[in-house]
Amino acid sequence: MANECVLVVDDSHQNVEFLKDYVLKPNGYQVLVARDGEAGLKLALNQHPDLILLDNNMPKMSGMEVLEALNEHQANIPVIMMTFHGSETLAVQSFRLGVKDYVLKPFQISEMLQSIERALAEARLRRERDLLTERLVKSNQQLEQRLKELNTLFGIGKSVTSLLDQDKLLSRLVEAAVYLINAEEGSLLLIDDKTNELYMVAARGIDERMARSFRLRVEDSLAGEVITSGQPLVLSGADLTKIKTSYLVRSVMYVPLRIKGRVSGVLSVDNRQQKRDFTNHDLRLLSALADYAAISVENAKLFNQAESERAKLATVLSEIAEPVVVMTGRDDRIIVANTAFRRAFGLGVVVAEGRPLSELVHNEALLELIASAPTTGDSHRREIPLADGRVFYAALTPIPEVGQAVIMQDITHFKELDRMKSDFVSTVSHDLRAPLTSVKSYAQMLEMAGDLNEQQNLFMNRIVKATDHIATLVTDLLDLSRIEAGLDLETTVVDLDRLASELVAELQEQAAGQRQQLIYRGPGRPAPVVGSQLRLKQVIGNLAGNALKYTPAEGQILVMVQFHDNLVLLKVEDNGLGIPPADLPFVFDKFYRVKTDDRADIQGTGLGLAICKSIIEKYGGSIWVESQYHQGSIFTFTLPLAAQSAFDQPQPNLVEVSA
Repeated sequence: MANECVLVVDDSHQNVEFLKDYVLKPNGYQVLVARDGEAGLKLALNQHPDLILLDNNMPKMSGMEVLEALNEHQANIPVIMMTFHGSETLAVQSFRLGVKDYVLKPFQISEMLQSIERALAEARLRRERDLLTERLVKSNQQLEQRLKELNTLFGIGKSVTSLLDQDKLLSRLVEAAVYLINAEEGSLLLIDDKTNELYMVAARGIDERMARSFRLRVEDSLAGEVITSGQPLVLSGADLTKIKTSYLVRSVMYVPLRIKGRVSGVLSVDNRQQKRDFTNHDLRLLSALADYAAISVENAKLFNQAESERAKLATVLSEIAEPVVVMTGRDDRIIVANTAFRRAFGLGVVVAEGRPLSELVHNEALLELIASAPTTGDSHRREIPLADGRVFYAALTPIPEVGQAVIMQDITHFKELDRMKSDFVSTVSHDLRAPLTSVKSYAQMLEMAGDLNEQQNLFMNRIVKATDHIATLVTDLLDLSRIEAGLDLETTVVDLDRLASELVAELQEQAAGQRQQLIYRGPGRPAPVVGSQLRLKQVIGNLAGNALKYTPAEGQILVMVQFHDNLVLLKVEDNGLGIPPADLPFVFDKFYRVKTDDRADIQGTGLGLAICKSIIEKYGGSIWVESQYHQGSIFTFTLPLAAQSAFDQPQPNLVEVSA
């Protein structure tokens, strides 16, 4: 492998992820991805990948059209065609257009790898030929030496990034210096800032007892000169060179350790017996090792600081009364869990750090919150019931470069208050129905007692309208209390596209009577979601009904169903009265109504949008509004997309319904 770049052009998310995670990346390939033929063609022409894995059936451009376009641009890129529905005709056309191979889905990993190897064989042979030519011009002795140096430096580099034991790492580094430069002894000296002395932290070939007690004043030594000047120093000669320490050597080399622009130590090698002078190449090798040593020292310092800060954070978290847990973002392994979290989920003194949360906690609601939350963006929230009857409100927040944190608040008391409130509202609302019915009936029976004059008729009609308004309010209150209590929410798979289309058709007569244009635009395919058909129809009806109510004659209302990632979106857009900015944050609150002169005569209970919000959130969705005063509003809700296989038969394509 030569780290080739492979462009995958396929509209199937599953197929792309399979190729990336199981075929290409594990085998050292760089991966580019395009979700349709047009995007794939642009990437191919701009990035010039080494190979293209091309699906045939795609939006915007088919695989065959992409091949034809590549030939028109004379892009000499090998292509492997992938398709579910192969045919001799398609195969012949593909090979005529220059594909290197033709693979039928589903395919085996080994099959695809073999196809890729064959397609890239020519380019690899050229690279291998050039590499062999370059190697042949060098002598075997130079090659072996360079390989030894590179392997050693590579091993040291890996150790610097993975080994946390600084003493062990520095000893290994000094040993590598002695080995690579073919020296007899080596040492690493650091400055003690308090005494301005150099002390030995690692050594090779030097008596261990001497190394432990070694201390050297900076101003009284050659090593100190390197510290002061910041420049390497190489000494050699046929005769012994006497250093200030009376430590006799034939040749010695010092290289400074630079950390953030400051020299903090010295890496040295020397020869006491062999008559060998150090070369410029030796100096380069030792300088590279000194850089590694400086990185190691700095990493150790930063690691100790991080550990100290982590200990402080852990102490703070442990004292917080609310349960808190911080996890990695990749595999949800616990970084820290405070005492309140351990107590809430019965972890006791179990060592939790470094273990997956699902291995220790078996609360389904909490695990679903973590599994369904996005890795970036806003916080994700959910109620978490515990086995002991308590209920927590949990907020999961992504933390860049760390993972994610869950902070929980005990809302058991508030849930109980809410239940008592709902029971009260439900009881009172139910008890109001009978007297309201009596009032309305007696008012309507007044005509039976005799003719009524104009004023009496006016009063009677006002009584009937008022009782109808109160009856609607009672019905909405009962609906809201049942929804909030979790009753009457039996779920099934509902085609939101079909449901919205049918409801718009039902409202066409009302829209025509008000001289309004009511339009529906569907996605052209089923939009399956999980929910109650009755309640979802109630949501769409409330939103569309509000749009009809607050849009003047000659206005337009547009109902749309769309897809976004794994969500189904429904939008109700109008060009009606709009909502003032000050009222926008409160429109989903119970009994809240916008109070402006232009809607004073429009009747309503102020509960319709609160009911919509409760229903959508019960089904795991979100609802919001965008509006400009006097220009119109857009109400949008999203629900998770259910499996397409939930429908046994294909649904008809719905295009547009309008008055």
